[in-house]
Amino acid sequence: MTVADSIASLKDLPAEPLIIIEGGRRWPGLGLRDLWVYRELLYFLAWRDVKVRYKQTALGAAWAVLQPLLTMVVFTVLFGRLAGIPTDGEPYPLFYYTALLPWNFFVTAVTNSSNSLIASNNLITKVYFPRLVIPTAAVAAALIDLAVASAMLLVLMPWYGIGVHPALLMLLPLVVETTLFTAAAGAWSAAMNVKYRDVRHALPFAIQILMFLTPIIYPASLVPARWRWALGLNPMSGIVQGFRDAVFGRPFHWLSLALSCATVTCLALLAAFIFRRMEREFADII
Repeated sequence: MTVADSIASLKDLPAEPLIIIEGGRRWPGLGLRDLWVYRELLYFLAWRDVKVRYKQTALGAAWAVLQPLLTMVVFTVLFGRLAGIPTDGEPYPLFYYTALLPWNFFVTAVTNSSNSLIASNNLITKVYFPRLVIPTAAVAAALIDLAVASAMLLVLMPWYGIGVHPALLMLLPLVVETTLFTAAAGAWSAAMNVKYRDVRHALPFAIQILMFLTPIIYPASLVPARWRWALGLNPMSGIVQGFRDAVFGRPFHWLSLALSCATVTCLALLAAFIFRRMEREFADII
């Protein structure tokens, strides 16, 4: 067969999609579209995390309910019965459990996301896919725990005389906001943990400090009025307060929610940009 015949036969082959991986661009883009293209990989990684978490456990997914439930009991006894911290007239157990739902989701997802890239080093160094899928899958897996733990809320509400009301619909956008903020924090901490292993030591301390800066143990009304604007800079403050307003049917603090949404949006865009700028080095330094 001559060279001309070989070239002619190549022209008859079906066209295949061509993917070109280029580096060195100053603006790499956020890569959010790649998450949709690789949505099946995102699903399988999230499902893998769920199965690994509850593999060979006696209680299984019941841990998703026991963790906030037991914490609620401890908070009720220590800060409610003994310390007497006010709750704006709301029952202590429901006051604490409502705040612990988004907070436990945030802590679990960020902790798992921060270690996700290092735990998947064999996958990262052998095959190409958008690296943002890995920490995002850790957040998606934690959503299962949030859904399971929310079932207990439906038991506690009628027990304390709170029925179903329209304000509960606000829980859906609040969950979306919480997920976006958690994904941003998880992606940033995961990228930084690859390059600086100090993150694994600093992150638990930072989360502990953030807990005291979030109105979980105390109501936001306990903070002096002149300092509440600073409390609003913490996105979890607006989220926790929004969860309580939705459950108890109180008027929403729209200014706090708007400030929280704006902060979360900016942090999410910044985290996605930082992750894209750093991911080109993951395979070399992980």
